[in-house]
Amino acid sequence: MTGKERVCKSLQCEEVDRPPIWLMRQAGRYLPEYRALKKKYSFLEMIKTPDLACEVTMQPLRRFPLDAAILFSDILVIPEAMGQGFYFRDVGGIGMDYRIQSKRDVDQLIASDAVDNLDYVARALEVIGENLPNNESLLGFSGSPWTLATYMVEGGSSKNFSRILDLYREDRALFENLLSKLTEANIGYLKMQIEKGADAIQIFDSWAGICPEKEYWNMSLKWVARIIDELPKDFPIILYAKGVSDRVEALLHTGAKALSLDWTVRLADIKASLKHNVCLQGNLNPDLLFGDSGAMLKATNHLLGEMKPYRGFICNLGHGLTPESKIENVETMVNAVVNS
Repeated sequence: MTGKERVCKSLQCEEVDRPPIWLMRQAGRYLPEYRALKKKYSFLEMIKTPDLACEVTMQPLRRFPLDAAILFSDILVIPEAMGQGFYFRDVGGIGMDYRIQSKRDVDQLIASDAVDNLDYVARALEVIGENLPNNESLLGFSGSPWTLATYMVEGGSSKNFSRILDLYREDRALFENLLSKLTEANIGYLKMQIEKGADAIQIFDSWAGICPEKEYWNMSLKWVARIIDELPKDFPIILYAKGVSDRVEALLHTGAKALSLDWTVRLADIKASLKHNVCLQGNLNPDLLFGDSGAMLKATNHLLGEMKPYRGFICNLGHGLTPESKIENVETMVNAVVNS
């Protein structure tokens, strides 16, 4: 069975010989070949240059027997394409060129221009498609409107998210206007990715966990549902929502075909509790990649054992790779899945 067949069958909850495997933040700073490229080009140069974006996308596939390539980009290309740029702070984290504070700031964001301004992503997908083996899948992605809005309103990375929470509570009309624009831009962006050859799309609701449970639908999930409703019917959409693994039923109401869950839950328990055929992705603790390879192997084999038979399961991490991840531990994890 090819990787592409394995991915397709798993997303349709059909039984496969082994679970497909890919990794969140698959390409990046843990790889020496990426770091070598980074000495020559900035991050933004790499994602905006199609040949470089293709090169970084392909690097992990040359090193590990993965089942899918993941577009090398960033969730914040959407606000940038709407008129609010971003950068990396010297002390770490993300900074936005300015902070959304008023109706005027939101009015200046142009959702209809986003897809045209993201033409470099379209061209990168074309180059990746030309270089990707026919037996591999290609995954696209975007950030949820809520998660994008947190950066835009906070002015970058935040520790307490007080500004976005205040906006939701104190000026609902402005909040809805901002999220509507982000939803419109997201729809066009993801349709473009699908047209350019993406086999599946993952939507990252990385800051879902700061939403109060009773407000989570209005803050975030209703916007995700609108996006999914506008995409081709039955196209595989994977929804990753960090910190809300206790809200699985709400996540499923978005129409997502697969859920990616963090490491705080036992995936087998979620599988047993579901009334519908839903593909689950996850959910190894990424901290395992920092330590002993024996612990990585034990945890991977334990997860694989709990998820048999392999029907509607994608083996992955519960969050993204970081620069501190040990390559030998990534290799241990991937090989355990491949040999399962």
